[in-house]
Parts: sequence; C-alpha cells; structure tokens
Amino acid sequence: MAISEEQLKRLAEQLPDVSRDPQAVRQRVEAMEKVLERAFVIPGINRPIGIDSLVGLIPVVGDIVTAVMGAYIVWEARNLGMSKWQLSRMAANVGIDTALGAVPLAGDLFDFLWRSNSRNLKIIRKHLDKHHPGTHTIDNSPTLFGKD
Repeated sequence: MAISEEQLKRLAEQLPDVSRDPQAVRQRVEAMEKVLERAFVIPGINRPIGIDSLVGLIPVVGDIVTAVMGAYIVWEARNLGMSKWQLSRMAANVGIDTALGAVPLAGDLFDFLWRSNSRNLKIIRKHLDKHHPGTHTIDNSPTLFGKD
C-alpha cells in the first residue's frame, strides 16, 4: 500500500524534531556532512576525513551504509523543494561515490578524495542562500580544497 503525499506530510508534522524549516534542515545537513566528510583530521597531513572514508573500508556493507547516509542529504534537499536538476546532480554525486568507492583499494583512495557529501552541501547552501537568506550562517570550516 503506497503512502500519499498528504499522509507523508501529516506524519512528518507529528514527528518531533523533524522540521521542514529551512534553518533546521540546514543545521541537519551541515551536521551530517561534517560527520561524513570532516569528523577527524589525519595527523601529519592535516587532511580532514569522516566516516564515509572509514566505513567505506568495509567491503560492500560500508559502501551501502555511506550511500544511505548520503541519500539522506538528498532527501533533505527534496524537502526544501529544490529543483529536479539539483536533486539529480546530488544523486549523481552519491551514485559516483558509491559506485567507484566499491572498487577494492582504488575505491578507498577515491572515497578519500571525492567528497560527494561536501559537494551536495555546497548545492544546498547555494539554494538556501538564494531562496532562504535568513538561514545563512558564518562558516569557518575548510572548503573542499583548504581554507579560502
């Protein structure tokens, strides 16, 4: 039995701490991206990594888990009403990360370098800054290629 859009909306409204408020979505997505991509710093090279790279070391299961977590960010973007083009780009980022990350050894290096969740956060931030400027926060964290 399929759930209608109206039933899904009513269910989401009844759940605590699950809000479609753009500020709340931004905070959840930024927190998820940080956990997935920048939770720890590798000593010596000062390169941040997250659980995406670490869990991806576990064959098959790790890639599935991180793909689901990346898909959550895309789902949150859908809740913001982002365009199909933006959602497609984000899904492609997760798909590329999952497909190439599944290759033994080379995929682990790819996970270390390709930060699909950071790319998706950048797309979401651009959308929020344009359509919901009140959600903008000051971010002092490093970008994909270091501090700007």
